[in-house]
This record gives sequence, C-alpha cells and structure tokens, in this order.
Amino acid sequence: MNDHAVATQLARGAMERLVTLRQRFASEQRDPSEWGALADAAANSWLLERIADLRPDDAVLSEESPDDGERLRCSRVWIIDPLDGTKEFAQPGRIDWAVHVALSVDGVAEVGAVALPDGMCWATQPTPVPTPADHEGLRMVVSRSRAPELCFAVADRLGAEVQPCGSAGAKVAAVLAGRAELYLHAGGMRQWDSCAPVAVAHAAGLHASRIDGAPLRYNEADVNLPDILVCRAELAGPALDAIAALV
Repeated sequence: MNDHAVATQLARGAMERLVTLRQRFASEQRDPSEWGALADAAANSWLLERIADLRPDDAVLSEESPDDGERLRCSRVWIIDPLDGTKEFAQPGRIDWAVHVALSVDGVAEVGAVALPDGMCWATQPTPVPTPADHEGLRMVVSRSRAPELCFAVADRLGAEVQPCGSAGAKVAAVLAGRAELYLHAGGMRQWDSCAPVAVAHAAGLHASRIDGAPLRYNEADVNLPDILVCRAELAGPALDAIAALV
C-alpha cells in the first residue's frame, strides 16, 4: 500500500473500533464520563500497533502518547488524533467527532485521512472533490465549546452564518461536503488537531493556512499550532483581509 492507502485504512479501522466501543458503552450503561478516556486509549493502541507494522521506520506523534522528541530527527512523521471530539463521542447521537491520521514529510501535511462515524472518510487519495454548496450565503463552522470572539467578528464582516461544530475534522468535512464555506479557529489547537484535515483540504483544492496566511507547519518541537483558516479558495482573500482588520 502507498502512504495514502495506509492513512485511509488506519483511519477507517480506528473509526470502526470506536463505533463498536460506543455501542458497547451505551448497552452496558457505562458512565459517559468514562467513554472518552477508554476509547482514546483503545484507538491509540491499535493505531500505534498498525503503524509499527506497516511503516516501522517512521516516527509517530500522537495526542495520546508521550512525546519523547525523537520525531524531530525524522523526515516522515505520522501525526494522529485517535479520537478528535471526545466530548461529542460521549454524547449519544452526535456525529461531529473523527479519527485523524496524517503523514508529515519535512514539516508538510502531505498525506491524510479523516474518518467520521457516519461512514464517510475524506482522504488525500483518490483526489477529494468538494461538494458544490446548494445554499445561498456563507456559513462558517466554529468550535462548539470554545469559539473565540474573533470568529464571530469575522463572520459578521463577511456576512456569514456561524455554525458550532465539534471535531476539527468534522468542521473541515463540513466545508468539503458543501455544508459550510469556511472554518476558522484561533483559540488554541495542537498539531494532531489539524494535520490530517489540512492534508485533505489541500488535496481538495481548498485554502488552509494560519490566520495570518502563513503556511501550517508540522513536526515542530512545540506541539501547539493555535489557529487555522480553511475555506473555499475564492474566499481566502476576503477572509484573511477580515481577520487582518480585526487582530
């Protein structure tokens, strides 16, 4: 398998396990406050084992594993979030959570897959094709729990409707699926939150950058990567101008 196929297989496989775990937790009437930690650990363990089997010479940066810094010596680093949207996972009926599997090569998000609980998996190959929007006006997806005031101010300048959503992967998927035109966040993120969604967004021809327009770089020593703008390419200029006028 090439790297794109590996990413897709891993993301889909971890998602299948998470969906099964969620169903089991619900049937056992397990306390929802326990769901996230148990699911994160299970998905992380499976992903690490599969990466070790399929790409034993590559490094890994995972939200759920200690970072010993060895990855900084490597060109190829798998950056994974075994369960992005832990709060949403623990709320039966919510589907705005995801599995992120990405490969950073020399700091660039080159390969990625974002698996969703509805069975959809957006990946860098085959080339993803964004769904045309069937909606008049702009919609911006933002964090469901910690959207910064900047998002609302930018949305106001652009005349966009704000739509709260969980996982970063689910937000980028909303743009890809034609359910939104922009995704903006400036309230703190980590590399594993955005690497896979950004790889897919770039493959689909969307704009993806820091909120000042700078490229998103991965496998940096500091795992913090606090802000992001993903949008339809033709909206990048107006969105970046609106952000610059407010910060």
